[in-house]
Amino acid sequence: MLENISKRLDKLFKKIRGRGLLTEANIDETLREVRLALLEADVHFKVAKSFCDAVREKAVGKAVLESLTPGQQVVKIVSNELTELMGGESKGIAMSSKPPTVVMLVGLQGSGKTTTSGKIARYFQNKSKRVVLVAADLQRPAAVDQLETLAKTMELPVVLPEGETDPVSAAKKGVTYGRENGHDVVIIDTAGRLEIDDTLMEELARMKTAVSPDEMLLVADAMTGQTAVSVAETFHEKLGLSGVVLTKTEGDARGGAILSIRAVTGAPVRFIGTGEKLDALELFHPDRMASRILGMGDVLSLVELAEQNADQEEAALLEQKLKKDKFTLDDFSDQLSAMKKMGGAAKLMEMIPGMQRMKALPDQAKVEREMKSIQAMISSMTARERREPGIINGSRRKRISRGSGTSVPELNRLLKQFYQAKKMMKRMSSGKGGMMGMGRGMRPF
Repeated sequence: MLENISKRLDKLFKKIRGRGLLTEANIDETLREVRLALLEADVHFKVAKSFCDAVREKAVGKAVLESLTPGQQVVKIVSNELTELMGGESKGIAMSSKPPTVVMLVGLQGSGKTTTSGKIARYFQNKSKRVVLVAADLQRPAAVDQLETLAKTMELPVVLPEGETDPVSAAKKGVTYGRENGHDVVIIDTAGRLEIDDTLMEELARMKTAVSPDEMLLVADAMTGQTAVSVAETFHEKLGLSGVVLTKTEGDARGGAILSIRAVTGAPVRFIGTGEKLDALELFHPDRMASRILGMGDVLSLVELAEQNADQEEAALLEQKLKKDKFTLDDFSDQLSAMKKMGGAAKLMEMIPGMQRMKALPDQAKVEREMKSIQAMISSMTARERREPGIINGSRRKRISRGSGTSVPELNRLLKQFYQAKKMMKRMSSGKGGMMGMGRGMRPF
């Protein structure tokens, strides 16, 4: 996500960060490159121009040009302006004072509305809210079945049309069900079209009038770039959006929609979809995204992700094992599974400051293949070998390699990784607060 612009800006700012003196000419030259980088990232040309004008206005002042670190000051201004461009503060979904909170999802066909309905339901379910899904997409036959399947996966109720031919009536039925059964959140999945038409807009406008949603969220495909922005502009004009959910951002290397949508429509990005699984939905934080774009990482999101997936009892047990030098290959395998649950190594590395400066970040699919190979090798070992890897001699290595469909060099690499991980984790666990204090120790802000 946003890989291209991130690398371009990092290379550009590397030139000015270390300079002890900057002139207006230096700043103008830098901003010309910034503008080109934004346009290449498919950012709307008016947005790119107004962004660079705003940066220049602040950067050319005496306080910056005569400061001890003018390059760093310019980077800070760019970071602040990027944050403002994307909406300033993160805006999640505010709960209604009179439950249920009604969330209506709209968008074109293929943008991922039904899947996003399930993801937002999961988001609220994780916050211990009572959620009901409402199938009001009577245009696409498979939409109702898909929503019902997602609801069963999460063990949530779903209100089905059951012979209903009017989507507005189906939506009203769902809101009534949610109110009468004490639900906190009602999520309405609506119909889309291949393109915007008057019939769709009239139907959605009638539905909005009938159910008075607290949130009207557009679901848009980030990979369509400026098309997503123009779709958002039209929907906002016709319906009055309260926010946008951008899907498929994990495949959006340019990032034009994320950077343009708020400036063009006025509707903030609320969530970003980062994968196909139900948990692959992130609350959008403009300041953290600006930090990622500028190669500064996103430590807060990394810590939150770790805390969400952490089991305190397991962490305490792991800490004791490390202190007593009892960390085994079984424990190593468990840690790999935990990393996979958090989104995989490639996703985590995006959040670590400075990782964007690497020539090539690991490919997620390649990392997952390597993890499967590692777990296959560990599964091919005996219980004693997993507990005491020091006994794995030449003949044992050949047996394990054959059993796991790998090679001896791959097994040697695994054992080396295991010993390195064991050493690093032991060092981390002996720090202030131990394993449980690692998250707190990472907070630099």
